Amino acid sequence: MTRSGRYLLDNRQHEAGERFDAFTALFDPTTFRHLEGLGIGPGWRCWEVGAGGTSVVSWLAEKVGPTGLVVATDIDTSRLPTAARPPVEIRVHDVGAEEPPGAGFDLVHARLVLVHVPDRERALRSMITSLRPGGRLLIEDADPALQPLTCPDEYGPEQRLANRLRQGFRKLLADRGADLSYGRKLPRLLREAGLHDVEADAYFPVASAACTALEAATVRQIRDRLVAAGLATDAEIDQHLANVAAGTMDLTTAPMISAWGHKR
Repeated sequence: MTRSGRYLLDNRQHEAGERFDAFTALFDPTTFRHLEGLGIGPGWRCWEVGAGGTSVVSWLAEKVGPTGLVVATDIDTSRLPTAARPPVEIRVHDVGAEEPPGAGFDLVHARLVLVHVPDRERALRSMITSLRPGGRLLIEDADPALQPLTCPDEYGPEQRLANRLRQGFRKLLADRGADLSYGRKLPRLLREAGLHDVEADAYFPVASAACTALEAATVRQIRDRLVAAGLATDAEIDQHLANVAAGTMDLTTAPMISAWGHKR
């Protein structure tokens, strides 16, 4: 993430923990499948960029074992263990503004990070620079513009309200420098950066309890900004949260595009 103060979703807000739990349920199986495919194993040196929560860091630590290393970085490490145990090292770090926290990594991974970083080009270059020859990079990021709706099946007033609030959320993100079409660019950007054997796929969750939890936590977290920007009223937000709690809408989130390659 970035220290610029432009990040919309602060890790220290109560709802951030609920969002991380939803991300874990939604995206960990996809992330772990890709990491397994890259061959992670004992002794690997890994950099987890914008770690935020603990699930990926803990999984990496188990895979690399006591002979490996997991450097977990974020601008706000408050949701990471205060006293990490080997092989995990936790560091406060701004990937878009600072030099890498090391070199010779076997793996660098970032999930739902670069879309929010103003200097994405520098951040990507930093991650690639930190890899050893043959090291693997896995970037997973959202593409809200590819699928911009909360309710793709917009058949009633509840769904229309949900989609209007999602449009407001996207505007707030864009106003803070987020690239809402970043995910689809990842394969090209990795190739242009000199990585080899670049591949990508996408995961698009539809109608799950985790999507519902993520929507509720996100709207609660940004409600003051939605109201202040004139994008919604408190009454509309209360109605939407009640609609979400009723469990009758099929809610989705933006597709997460995963792209990977290796450094020669």
